Amino acid sequence: MVYAIKAEISDPRLKTFALSAQKTMYGGKQIAAGAIVYVFASENEGEQGLVARGVVTSAEATPRKRGVARQPRA
Repeated sequence: MVYAIKAEISDPRLKTFALSAQKTMYGGKQIAAGAIVYVFASENEGEQGLVARGVVTSAEATPRKRGVARQPRA
């Protein structure tokens, strides 16, 4: 599968990213090792948009936060 994620990227020139806080888009709850991802940096925050295409080496779900209304359902 192919996925798009939005994340804060401190240096888009790096060859490897470890993303601990990002927003998945378009069915991203199913991201797993081996998936192809397109990584976007926030254009609204002055970053440049699409910064990378890569392969996921590992992934794990982030627990839902209590009291936050808009969270994807697991």
